[in-house]
Amino acid sequence: MKNKIIIGSTLLLLLSGCGGGPYKEFAQCLTDANVVMYGTDWCSHCADQKAMFGEDFDYINYVNCDFNADECSAAGVYGYPTWTIDGELLGAGVQTFQTLGKAASCTVPTVVFGQ
Repeated sequence: MKNKIIIGSTLLLLLSGCGGGPYKEFAQCLTDANVVMYGTDWCSHCADQKAMFGEDFDYINYVNCDFNADECSAAGVYGYPTWTIDGELLGAGVQTFQTLGKAASCTVPTVVFGQ
């Protein structure tokens, strides 16, 4: 009985996504390096960029310009998504993990789908 509880608990932790997905460390590294993504809810390119990170997009420093127009304007955002690092524009449009990783000196995950 004790073994069944341990196995069940382990499976539950694995299935619950405890610890994040395959891009958690990369996304957290970007945030730690002061990388910010500016976007909107209606932007299809923003949705594509978010989808690249999957559930780990929650670890990205994200500013929604629908609700923070002044902040986006002050950052020089002219298109969506726009990425910055330490306030410097990386560019508008969907960025690859390789581009983001190089700019922030973050290790790009080896499991990269659609890159």
